[in-house]
Amino acid sequence: MKKVDIYTDGACKGNPGNGGWAAILVYGGHERELSGGVRETTNNRMELTAAIEGLRALREPCEVTLHSDSRYLVDAVSLGWLKGWREAGWRRGKEELKNPDLWQELDSLLARHTVTMNWVKGHDGHAYNERCDRLATECADRFAKAAAYVAENSPF
Repeated sequence: MKKVDIYTDGACKGNPGNGGWAAILVYGGHERELSGGVRETTNNRMELTAAIEGLRALREPCEVTLHSDSRYLVDAVSLGWLKGWREAGWRRGKEELKNPDLWQELDSLLARHTVTMNWVKGHDGHAYNERCDRLATECADRFAKAAAYVAENSPF
């Protein structure tokens, strides 16, 4: 089984606001950058999307170390919260779980791979985390600029 490192980050201009996500896949001497953005989203959705897109990009089952500065994401997987939410019908106690669509998709991708979660401190000089942050922020900025342009030039 191939061993792959995936580094992820999400960004949001406002929360909710325009967001971006990024993932960097590292296998052997090869790297692949993925990134994208969404209008009117949340930071947690972007963190989850980064992990999903990184795992989705793998063409075969792999042994993955997924690095993220999102405690919410890392703890949900590592501490078994995700399993509990699944067993509770995607609920968190009596409340409906936020972002169940993304948690369900992540859950199915985690089942395909052997994944170890690794929390990294954000904005602390970790090269891949900093790169992911730049990519995600650039995507969020592009959506924010596009939204501002439309608002300024709207005849309504």
